[in-house]
Amino acid sequence: MKTRAITGFIFAAVVLGLVLVDANTFTLFFILISILCTLEFYKLVKTEEVRPNLSTGLLFLLSIIIPLIAHFLANQDFKYLVFCIPFGILLIVSELYKHHKNPFHNIAYTLFGLVYAAIPFCFFYAMAFRDGQYSFHYPLAFLLMLWSSDTGAYIFGVQFGKHRLFERHSPKKSWEGFVGGLICSALAAYVLSLYFTELSLVNWLVIASIIAVTGTLGDLSESMLKRSLSTKDSGTFLPGHGGFLDRFDGLLIAAPLVYFYLQLISL
Repeated sequence: MKTRAITGFIFAAVVLGLVLVDANTFTLFFILISILCTLEFYKLVKTEEVRPNLSTGLLFLLSIIIPLIAHFLANQDFKYLVFCIPFGILLIVSELYKHHKNPFHNIAYTLFGLVYAAIPFCFFYAMAFRDGQYSFHYPLAFLLMLWSSDTGAYIFGVQFGKHRLFERHSPKKSWEGFVGGLICSALAAYVLSLYFTELSLVNWLVIASIIAVTGTLGDLSESMLKRSLSTKDSGTFLPGHGGFLDRFDGLLIAAPLVYFYLQLISL
């Protein structure tokens, strides 16, 4: 617990610092975490039979995130996304020149790694520019509500957890913990609504609910992935927490849906 607490504090401080300073540091965080989570996924699924194409996978990823960054930081349109087309084709064609037993397994895992471990961060990144210019309010609020949900779920689960939430994939998670996470996320939303007035209290509470529910589903989905691969953690970079995917598993499903909700209420 001591190691977990120290690591968690340092990690949270670094992430919050990158979010709070300006658009450039937030962009740096976006690039790094997208690449690191993708690499971690590829390492996680790599076996003798499955070998994700790391180099073309990363090139494909960069061909997506660089135009996205150019759009928000330099007001460029999305026409440069066309560069992802040749990289996507290269990803498939390159397998013709390798001697792997299951080439389409490699292609499938390479593409799914991007969809699962990287693309969700694009939605998280786009949140910060919802009002036309960089504002740390949305990504900061998202992280605080997500972490409040995780903390509440852990505390309530340890203290009151009796009824298993989804024992097949995560034996320790309980309904009591889930409710505790929902309550803590809602409390965080209430406090945020006092300072971040871009949205009403009702909208912040809806977002808190989305994060608590889908963050839990993201956690369970990553547990399902790790169980299918017979591994405990996605990595070892963060002592007491595992890897980057372990730390951001809740974001992977929550971020796209929160972005969807923000766009929905803007219509």
